[in-house]
Amino acid sequence: MNELDILALAAHPDDVEQTCGGTLIKAAEMGYRTGALDLTAGDMGTRGTPETRIQESEAAARHMLLAWRGNLRMPDARLENTLAARLTLAAEIRRLRPRVVILPYWTGRHPDHYRASEMGYEACFLAGLGKLDLDTPPHRPFKILYSSIYANVAPSFVVDISTQFERRMQALLAYQSQYGERGEGEAVFPGEAEIRERLAGVARFYGNLIGVRYGEPFVVKETMRVDDVAALGVRSL
Repeated sequence: MNELDILALAAHPDDVEQTCGGTLIKAAEMGYRTGALDLTAGDMGTRGTPETRIQESEAAARHMLLAWRGNLRMPDARLENTLAARLTLAAEIRRLRPRVVILPYWTGRHPDHYRASEMGYEACFLAGLGKLDLDTPPHRPFKILYSSIYANVAPSFVVDISTQFERRMQALLAYQSQYGERGEGEAVFPGEAEIRERLAGVARFYGNLIGVRYGEPFVVKETMRVDDVAALGVRSL
């Protein structure tokens, strides 16, 4: 297993596709090794089986040009930030050795999402402890990003995904159990045309903030460094 440059961690299959899929595609096109780690197989979802959703996630990974994708099969809708869960994640981080980790935003409607964020952060810290009793050498990611596309907060920065948006949609629509046209769960699951319109609207909003067609927002907790103020992007006036 070669090391990853960027690892996105999410609670469920199809979370990454919605929140940072365009950014992962763009990074892969730039030559970075990217990966995604889903904590659960979405077994409590209205539609689909865990096996189906994992198969769909593998198809989506190909659309996103991922070098690696995994699923820890933790209990859906029952994620708990236990020591055992943190150590499991820390072992994966040590094995994959990403420089950048993308986590869900730390608040949200679904408890699994903010628990995944909390677990991911703490696992990244634990992974760097030299005396931690794991069978892999220590590694701590350099940068943690929080995908904030569904959070009502100002982003720290926005990634231009204008040329990656359609491929991102193809990745999301690989989840036919969730987004295909079928009667089961119609009140909860919009059809393909509606999901395209919704996601395009959100991406257009964030793209407009930086003067492009489509964008994905992120938050970082630390201050960002700028060396050349004359080269800053996005017009002020």
